[in-house]
Amino acid sequence: MNMDKKQYKRFADAHAPKSPIFRNCIFAFIFGGAICCFGEALSSLYSLHPSIDQASARTLTSVTLIFIAVLLTGLGVFDKIAKVAGAGTLVPITGFANSVASPAIDSRSEGYVLGVGAKIFTVCGPVLLYGTLAGAIYGVIYWICGLI
Repeated sequence: MNMDKKQYKRFADAHAPKSPIFRNCIFAFIFGGAICCFGEALSSLYSLHPSIDQASARTLTSVTLIFIAVLLTGLGVFDKIAKVAGAGTLVPITGFANSVASPAIDSRSEGYVLGVGAKIFTVCGPVLLYGTLAGAIYGVIYWICGLI
């Protein structure tokens, strides 16, 4: 069966399952909001301790959220939550922790150097690269605008 690109696209679109976009948006909103509310609750809880200032409480909150995301990834629970929550699990710190931990866990059988070490940043590497590049470009534009 010979098809050109347009025919194949029509065929694939006709046979692909339809995504429940509204449901996905609602679930992402609920789960993402729940993660953020949990983070705020942790920050407030840490702030109650007399020896912890606001900045330290926020740092502890970030570390705790990273730890929980990596632990759930290692236990295989994060992926199950992500199937239901969709983009809601991509709240920056938990999604980033998952994107670092998943390749490390998947490639550990290849060894620590050629497996974990080589593949740990395969998913989040482009995010780091282009995020840094965008920040540098923004900084140059900001600097140029300051000169004017």
